[in-house]
Amino acid sequence: MTVPKLTPAEREDALKHLPGWKWDGNRDAITKQWKFADFNEAWGFMSRVALIAERQDHHPEWFNVWNRVEILLTTHDAGGLSARDVRFAQAVEALGH
Repeated sequence: MTVPKLTPAEREDALKHLPGWKWDGNRDAITKQWKFADFNEAWGFMSRVALIAERQDHHPEWFNVWNRVEILLTTHDAGGLSARDVRFAQAVEALGH
């Protein structure tokens, strides 16, 4: 089953409801960065995000250095940003950090 890409209007509407997430036009993706008190806190966040990824069967591209985590979401099957990415970002936001 093909996953449809979001239209520019759908993308803009989604970003209005995802504080701190930014569109990466080079990748047709959304991205956000977090800074934590230390590595332990960052790793705990990543562990909670990993559980979301497994539940949704949708896995982020991410990067971690000590107390920083960056997540990039795009749907390879769609060739860019899809509703799957928005749902994932919403679930991450629901974690409350």
